[in-house]
Amino acid sequence: MPLPQSWRPSIWGKLFTSAKPWRLSIEGDQFRLDADGQVMSDGIIQLEKLSVDRGIFWASVQIESAGGASIVLDGISNTTAKRMHRTIAAAIADIRHQQHIANLIGRFGPAVNAVTEWATATKTACIRQMGARGWLTSEFVELVATSRPRDLESLLGVPEIGQHLARQPRKVQDAVAFWKRPFPDVADSINSKHTAKELIDSRTFFDKVEKSPLTQEQAEAVICFDSRVLLVAAAGSGKTSTMVAKAGYALKKGYFPAERMLLLAFNADAAAELRERIKARLEPLGLPADRIVAKTFHAFGLEVIGIAAGRRPSLAPWVETGRDVEALLEMVDELKDSDPEFRTSWDMFRLVFGQDLPEFGAETDDPEAWDRSSGHDGFWTLNNEVVRSRGEVIIANWLFYNGIRYEYEKPYKFDTADSAHRQYLPDFHLPDVDTYLEHWALDARGEPPPAFTGYKIAMEWKKRIHTQMGTHLLETTTAGLWSGEAFRYLEQELTKLWIILDPNPDREVPGRKPIENPRLANTIRSFLTHAKSNRLSMADLRKRLEENGAGRFRYRHEMFLNLFEKLWQRWEERLKAESCIDFEDMLNMAANCLEQNLWNSPYELVMVDEFQDASQARVRLISGLVRKPGRCLFAVGDDWQSINRFAGADLSAMTNFGDSFGKVVTLKLETTFRCPQSLCDISSRFVQKNPKQLRKSVQSARADVSVPVRIVSVSEESKIRSAVEALIEEIAAECRDSERKSKIYILGRYRKDKAYLPPTKNTRLIEVEFFTMHSSKGLEADHVIIPRITSETLGFPSRVMDDPVLQIAMPSGDTYGFAEERRLFYVALTRARKTVTLVTVARKESAFVMELAREHQIKVINADGSKSINEICPGCGNGFLVERKGPYGPFLGCSNFPKCKHRRKAAVSEAGRRHSH
Repeated sequence: MPLPQSWRPSIWGKLFTSAKPWRLSIEGDQFRLDADGQVMSDGIIQLEKLSVDRGIFWASVQIESAGGASIVLDGISNTTAKRMHRTIAAAIADIRHQQHIANLIGRFGPAVNAVTEWATATKTACIRQMGARGWLTSEFVELVATSRPRDLESLLGVPEIGQHLARQPRKVQDAVAFWKRPFPDVADSINSKHTAKELIDSRTFFDKVEKSPLTQEQAEAVICFDSRVLLVAAAGSGKTSTMVAKAGYALKKGYFPAERMLLLAFNADAAAELRERIKARLEPLGLPADRIVAKTFHAFGLEVIGIAAGRRPSLAPWVETGRDVEALLEMVDELKDSDPEFRTSWDMFRLVFGQDLPEFGAETDDPEAWDRSSGHDGFWTLNNEVVRSRGEVIIANWLFYNGIRYEYEKPYKFDTADSAHRQYLPDFHLPDVDTYLEHWALDARGEPPPAFTGYKIAMEWKKRIHTQMGTHLLETTTAGLWSGEAFRYLEQELTKLWIILDPNPDREVPGRKPIENPRLANTIRSFLTHAKSNRLSMADLRKRLEENGAGRFRYRHEMFLNLFEKLWQRWEERLKAESCIDFEDMLNMAANCLEQNLWNSPYELVMVDEFQDASQARVRLISGLVRKPGRCLFAVGDDWQSINRFAGADLSAMTNFGDSFGKVVTLKLETTFRCPQSLCDISSRFVQKNPKQLRKSVQSARADVSVPVRIVSVSEESKIRSAVEALIEEIAAECRDSERKSKIYILGRYRKDKAYLPPTKNTRLIEVEFFTMHSSKGLEADHVIIPRITSETLGFPSRVMDDPVLQIAMPSGDTYGFAEERRLFYVALTRARKTVTLVTVARKESAFVMELAREHQIKVINADGSKSINEICPGCGNGFLVERKGPYGPFLGCSNFPKCKHRRKAAVSEAGRRHSH
């Protein structure tokens, strides 16, 4: 306790201020004032309103009495008055602080009791939760965190409360320490310790539940029963084994009754395999595997609707039996017969607009053909020329479709060569009316791509030539193609020249074959699947078109939407007439039943196989199944193998899993038992070029091979089959001393690639089968051969199947170039246990071949084993060096000329073959 203090007027103060005697003293929390014969005493708090009025030398102190009257004390120096005021204020502040601490201590009791009760209840709940589910789920953590008392938080920052807490019993201190830790950290620690313990305690189960012991990655995935778990499984990593083991583990531990487990698969074969595997592996362990439900989405959806509505709907037979594209083609024929506008647009789209346009400035990238006479690469037209850009392909095909004769890059009829210019080669000449047509790479502002140096100067020179020579010039631009104005302009100008347009889809095509009706119908069917899965109306789709949802080629996409709208209307009319629904209707109806509580799901654990193939309609259905408290979702898939976009698969369902299902635990199976490490490295790097793919680091459990990927080049397509046959014989020769047959898969991008499968010889040594890349998913062989991996429209990557127009129906779609085709190539590569051989055609090399050759230094060899002349261009790295003829003899130039002008001389070797130096 501080010593008493007192103040009074000084002698000089009394003299100069005529102050009456007074004395103010404080002791403890009390004060006493003797003034003018009166005594006032009270708590120091009453001096809170004490004020000091400073003069030149002397101060006047004013104190308010308990009755409200003011007492003025004079005769005290300014300095003393200031010290007095500071001392009294400090004493009052100390008293106030003590009062505050006392108040906090009063609140501490109830607050710490609430914390103690919460800690006890939480620990009990944790024990109960771990016993029931073996996991503190994110749902459980959120509930606990929500119930966490908050009152103690504002108290613990005060040192005196900390000191008070230190004097409490150990039980209270432990409860507060538990309460102070973030509960998610507590839960993670408990789950981690449980996992480590179970890896030891359940080792026997993990070793016996499948044919091979589970890896630690697999076992950890089996143990984890969080509310939402996404298992990202690499190719050949044993995801099915993990699902089967998880079902068995849940039964063994008593977490879920068998009849409350639902496994969903994407097709009947996969569902049957799950049922058989579960029965074969779990029944010998004495577990009730027969009561676990494993169904396809379609079977399950129909069951839900039947129970909820009291009437099971009928699937359209032409959908259920896989004849949906066939039915769509029937509708196309009906519309072509009854609607001339539809017929014209359908054929125009097939022949002229089957391909989209690339990014502005990239129209000469990835050439698909080579003109032997001119020596330049480019793009094959219906009329059998090789033109230099994709824009020119569309112009050429439009002219051909309309029956207009043209000559491509025929030398201008006047001599224009001088010291600065070579002979002028206009893009097109229309001989019937002696008119020229130039297609300019200009955007809507009249500007060329930034990389096109000197383009405008050359363009103005060409225009000037026509003006000087008096020749008639028609002009189109890239922007004109995007908007369709180029075609309206051509029709108008050609009509003025008395050319009658004669559109004829049946005209004999000498060059590149147009897109067949079934391929376009397939694209329409895929578009319909996505539109219905995403619940998009025609108004929504047109809005997406307005927002450039599929890129700049709006004229093409609008033509597609107009075709689609009429076919969709016909599709719905047929469904209504036959009183049935399609798969997308069924999935949406089933999801509606769940969202509207029309069906009460009994399932507590839902496991979904091949989740990378989920459509948005399936996502809604799954969300409805697990939206009630206590439901667990275990989704297994590999986004790198998402190759069913044509059937409604939406990659974002997996890559943006949390957007649909909330907080998720993402686990990975990164150990593969199939591919050697060198092949894993090549295929993983290839597929992860797309930034939307989830990151994985795939490690192989197999012995490595030194040359996992080979590239074999043939001079023309007719030689592919013999090259494949030679490769098979080579593998057979290597197997002569092997005790088992080598399995070889011939994987084609299309079914027609089966033509490259030669008769199998040496059946004692090898087994050869053909699959399309899509149908090969889930299979594996020792060796894989991929024939005809070329750059053509129907090559690989396919420019038809990966049509960007689908993005209009997929608001969160993947816009990375050839994204789906890249994943399909990854699937093909990862079917191999040993090697993959890619067969390409010289000067038609696929962009995928180029990428592997460039980035992994894979040499291109000829079918006879000799090194191919097609080495990577050192100038750009994106083309091959190909032999060309010049005024001074043969030379090697880049296949990307004129974009890349790298060249070097070619000489003749002693054997008479040209080689570079």
